[in-house]
Amino acid sequence: MDLKVVCVLSATLVIALSTLAEGNAPTKCQCKMLPKERKNCGYPGISAAECKKMGCCFNSSNPNVPWCFTPKQKKVKKVCPSDPYARINCGHPGITAKECTKKGCCFRARPAGVPWCFYHRVTEEGNE
Repeated sequence: MDLKVVCVLSATLVIALSTLAEGNAPTKCQCKMLPKERKNCGYPGISAAECKKMGCCFNSSNPNVPWCFTPKQKKVKKVCPSDPYARINCGHPGITAKECTKKGCCFRARPAGVPWCFYHRVTEEGNE
């Protein structure tokens, strides 16, 4: 694996883990679920602020289900970076579009001086 790829993946992992450690509040989209789908994420009597600080959803409108509950997983999608200088090489000089897409990578044969076969970027969907 290319050293740049390892560095980018390592940085992404560190950022993701630090985000989890900070207990960032989930998006509204992640908390939209039927009351019967809720999985407890807190303890009896937990406050909304404490629940959200732990990275959980809070909704006390239904007394018969957990008020502090685990959010849905974030939805992500893979996109090809639009900035040619943000590309991370996924191929080799002279790779064809067919070979590149077979590897699961993006291919754009322009501009000169940047990788034409490059990795997707993962972005979050539906962040409300």
